[in-house]
This record gives sequence, structure tokens and C-alpha cells, in this order.
Amino acid sequence: MPPSCVLCGDRGQAPVLDLCRPCAEDLPANETACSRCAAPLSGITGGEITCGRCLQRAPRFDLAFVPYRYAYPLDQLIRAFKYRGVLAYGRVLGSLLADQLAARASPRPDLIVPVPLHPSRHRERGFNQATELARPISRRLDIPFDARLCKRVRATADQTELDARSRRSNVRGAFEVEGKLALHVAVLDDVLTTGSTASEIARVLKRAGVRTVEIWAVARAQPVKT
Repeated sequence: MPPSCVLCGDRGQAPVLDLCRPCAEDLPANETACSRCAAPLSGITGGEITCGRCLQRAPRFDLAFVPYRYAYPLDQLIRAFKYRGVLAYGRVLGSLLADQLAARASPRPDLIVPVPLHPSRHRERGFNQATELARPISRRLDIPFDARLCKRVRATADQTELDARSRRSNVRGAFEVEGKLALHVAVLDDVLTTGSTASEIARVLKRAGVRTVEIWAVARAQPVKT
């Protein structure tokens, strides 16, 4: 069967992207963003810009690449993928991010590390959304991914209901690294909000010997208040 657009039902894009070109072009692009954490910025143009949050408290990761904003209709696809298990949407989201990553001129990492779920959350959900996103990205960029290198060793509260300060304390000490490390790693997730989880994983990876940690995500939400 030919690909079919998940948003409007029209014909998708060959060979396998279930999203038509007009709908893909209408997705909320994260065009002006912080060069460190990819937070959307408004009213600013030109050059590399670092947001006030990163100037006050620099994240542990070195940079973030997040090509879209967490806004309609992309947010609907992410929620359906993450909370209703519509894995077809995950393939679309992973392919979109892979296309954007393939167009970058930056050096590529040696390894992709999906943000892990705690085993109890994994059993509840039935899959890890970051791992599902990693599959098409790994194939497209020819970069291996390791879903077992980083483990969530402590169950944490759902970050969506917490402010920025609470998010940082919520994930502190929640991750451990086991396995062979690479010098340059990309940590992958679906949505980047405050960057607390990503920063904590980057801290653990760097403590274990990784030199460069960048964050990849499909969408960037507006950072929550501290």
C-alpha cells in the first residue's frame, strides 16, 4: 500500500513517509532557538543566540537539535504515539527527525542513546517511545543505537506536572550507565521541555567518560517556569 498522510489522508511521500508534503511543510518549525538548549525564541533574528536560562544555568549537554516546536498538529501526533501506542505515528516522527538530521553539516555522533524508561513504566506503556524513534534515525544516518547503555534505576514522578526546579530534583540520581561508551553520544527523546532529564543523563554519561553529549528530540516545548 502507498503511504497515506496521517494528518489529512492524502497520499504520503515515497517511499514510506505517511505524511504529505503540504502537511509536512505546515509543521511548526523551531526556526529561531537557543543554540545550547533549542528553546524557542521570539523577536530575535540572526546569529547564534543563547537564552537567559542557559546563561544562568548551563545544561550538562553540549548542544540540542530540535527542529520542531511542540504545537499543533505535531503535539497531537506525539501524544497519540506516546500515550495511545499509535506506533505508526512514531515512524513518521522518527523519519521527520531523521530527515532534518541528515541535512545537518555537523559531525555525527558515534552512538544514539534513547532516554530510558523505568521498567515499571515500560511494562505499563508496553514500549519506549525514544527507542521507537531511534530505529528509523539509526537506519537513515547509519549510526548504531543502544537502548541498554543507560538505565533508569529509580522510578520518578511524571515530569509533566512539575516546575523546572522540581524536575531537576526529580531525576537526580535516576540514571546509571552500563556498557561500552563512545566519545560522542546523542541522547534521543520525543519532547524536550526544561532539559532536566537530558542534562542529568548527560552528567552521568560524561562522568563515565563520554566527551560530547548532544540532545536530539522531535519537538521543543516552551520551558516551564522555575
